[in-house]
Amino acid sequence: MPEEIIFTSGGTESNNFAIKSTAFSNREKNHIITSKVEHDCVLNSCRWLESQGFKVTYVGVDEFGAVNPLDVKKAITKKTCLVTIMHANNEVGTINNISEIGKICKENGVYFHSDACQSYTKVPIDIKEMNINLLTINSHKIHGPKGVGALFIKKGTKIKAWQSGGSHEFNLRAGTENVSGIIGFAKAVQISNKKNVEYLTKLRDYTIKKIQENINDIKLNGAIGSDRLCNNVNFSFKGIEGEGILLMLSEKRIMVSTGSACSSTSLEASHVLLAMGLKHEIAHGSIRFSFSKYNTIKEIDYLIKVLKPIIAKLRAMSPLYSSDKK
Repeated sequence: MPEEIIFTSGGTESNNFAIKSTAFSNREKNHIITSKVEHDCVLNSCRWLESQGFKVTYVGVDEFGAVNPLDVKKAITKKTCLVTIMHANNEVGTINNISEIGKICKENGVYFHSDACQSYTKVPIDIKEMNINLLTINSHKIHGPKGVGALFIKKGTKIKAWQSGGSHEFNLRAGTENVSGIIGFAKAVQISNKKNVEYLTKLRDYTIKKIQENINDIKLNGAIGSDRLCNNVNFSFKGIEGEGILLMLSEKRIMVSTGSACSSTSLEASHVLLAMGLKHEIAHGSIRFSFSKYNTIKEIDYLIKVLKPIIAKLRAMSPLYSSDKK
């Protein structure tokens, strides 16, 4: 129903609103469950709630970055008010089984929130079947305008406005709406289609295959096949820093990221890769390649052409890689 959709300034605001407001609106319960590989806005919201007296359990993930629903079930207590687990990981592309997590939450009378910014329009989402109470989506991940997102709030969810002001968005989100952004968001959703997903999957698989064929001592991070987002490839290159790869690819007009694109200025090892069990030196050598429907096979061929000598050059200068080869 229309009144179940609240427009916001983006995924970060939606996640903050969903997590903090649900927690304070259900203060008789003070326990929240999330995972170690969530987006920073989710993790930092949970850490802030800890400073306000809430207790948070951070469940781990497997080697592919997936949350085991049974770990969520084991973590639930009588004091749990909310479980917040992302649908798909922004760094390694692994898709979580949120249907099973949602089922567990419903059986235990716990609200379930999922950050679906990465998966929206790329992976089917059935709010009812997945037992989702709150769902975060945003615009710019699907070629819509920046600065606009939305939060689905299932009717009957106990939640109050998080910021004070007027009666906008059904009295739940005060502040003048970004109407032009919302219209652009709607158009981006409207033109998204299954063919785009199939094309992106083709680009993803082609890139993985070509990198594996042309470069040695690498590790594909994240799930494979249908358990991975169609537009995500993440590799660790042994013996070198991801930052060096990024800078040299940038000189060739190829834009990539080390870890989360939202934390592109950080030189810290990815918290996602560390949670997956990678050693710091391997995690530091990771690069994420993200694709859109506007990318081409020709561009991927160019990437492989310039990437191979870049890796060779960096490894030739790396004492870490040299010592590994002895």
